Amino acid sequence: MTAADIQISFLTDIFAHNLDFNRYATLSAMSYIVVGLGNPGEEYKGTRHNVGRDFVEASSDKIEAALGKNFGKKIKSVVSKFFMNESGKAIKPLVKSIKAAEKLIVVHDDLDLPLGTLKISFNRGSGGHRGVESVAKAVKTKAFVRIRVGVASSTPSGKIKKPKGEDAVIKFILGKFSPSEQKEISKVYKKTAEAVQLIVEDGREAAMSKFN
Repeated sequence: MTAADIQISFLTDIFAHNLDFNRYATLSAMSYIVVGLGNPGEEYKGTRHNVGRDFVEASSDKIEAALGKNFGKKIKSVVSKFFMNESGKAIKPLVKSIKAAEKLIVVHDDLDLPLGTLKISFNRGSGGHRGVESVAKAVKTKAFVRIRVGVASSTPSGKIKKPKGEDAVIKFILGKFSPSEQKEISKVYKKTAEAVQLIVEDGREAAMSKFN
């Protein structure tokens, strides 16, 4: 089997109203589904809030190379046309049961983690992340894997510096990374691809043991 035969698909256009969801109804039974949370539109690319979506859009070839021919048919990568707070609308047609949700991997930004880090969680609360809340509501469980990508600023000693107040938080997460920050995020994307590989190959516990 060649790389061209490996079925890692971006399903961006699935969610148009005139498309048939039925052909994707068995996805959750046969595949891990990697979802990158974020907002659609060029104006949101490169923002802190879009690290999940940007990872998925940028990393299909990296994931393919990491998983190789033995795992190519076990994963689908998904971005949607819905905005962050409605992320669940994109997931609901693909994840039909609580059991299937265990093969859902959601990649998203996390303001409680410093830039350059990631953490894998399973069956945990949203931490106030509205995109995650939307997904949990849609699949009727919080028992799915989350790869949380840190976007917070930090002091030289490593202490997190979070913006104070809702307006400041919104301005910060919708702001774009500086060139130096983008270099850090690129490194994290590589780690995220490795984490996805380990989850698919050896399970979430192995991935959590290595990356947490």
